[in-house]
Amino acid sequence: MSETYVTPDGRTIGAPVLEMKNITLRFGGVVAIKDISFDIREGEIRAIIGPNGAGKSSMLNVINGFYHPQEGEIWFRGAKRKPMKPYQIAQQGIARTFQNIALFKGMSTLDNIMTGRFNQMKTNMALQILWKGPAEREEQENREIVEKVIDFLEIQAIRKTPVGALPYGLQKRVELGRALAAQPKLLLLDEPMAGMNVEEKEDMSRFILDVNDEFGTTIALIEHDMGVVMDISDRVVVMDYGKKIGDGSPDEVRNNQDVIDAYLGVDHG
Repeated sequence: MSETYVTPDGRTIGAPVLEMKNITLRFGGVVAIKDISFDIREGEIRAIIGPNGAGKSSMLNVINGFYHPQEGEIWFRGAKRKPMKPYQIAQQGIARTFQNIALFKGMSTLDNIMTGRFNQMKTNMALQILWKGPAEREEQENREIVEKVIDFLEIQAIRKTPVGALPYGLQKRVELGRALAAQPKLLLLDEPMAGMNVEEKEDMSRFILDVNDEFGTTIALIEHDMGVVMDISDRVVVMDYGKKIGDGSPDEVRNNQDVIDAYLGVDHG
């Protein structure tokens, strides 16, 4: 497989970071994902789209280990991945946000983002309680990283505010910050702009592009706003009723008749 890929707009993206090969996921007699294959390349923004019930969130849950497919293989950074728990996959460098905000509402913005460093903590519990030596140095290093994320997301003014008191758009930004604090190799975003107004969507789009550009973070996102998807994505994979019906550049997907039919609800009998 090619080490690099040049997008239609001339942007070069790298070799596959993640490869989903013939993935099938069932819940009892219900097939949520049926024999889907696609890859996510290093440095790209890869969108996963489709109508409600297409299986998009199930696919993200397979990627981060919450669900385990009955068939197929997952390859990450050139190695076949064995079944793993979500925390083990997070330790490999995959972080995510959620469709429904999953923050600690009584904790401050700073403390919520600090939880994104949990998998990076190496000192044992006793040293952390005493806050001496290595534990103190580690805490300071983690705080420096978190402060950089806070500055990057322009949320300095709310760093001490309990997130439960923040408006929805800022809560979504804090959740993005928590994921970024883990310094992921692959960032999964599950509907990062759901429920936002136009201005909030513009801000979030800018941050996603900046994360990709400035940090070099590979991003896979689920999003229903097709304008956003077509503007910020390098490649798009389209799902419908658990099947893949399209895969390619935004323009290729936009002009794919199967994709058009799925979104318009066309019945071919």
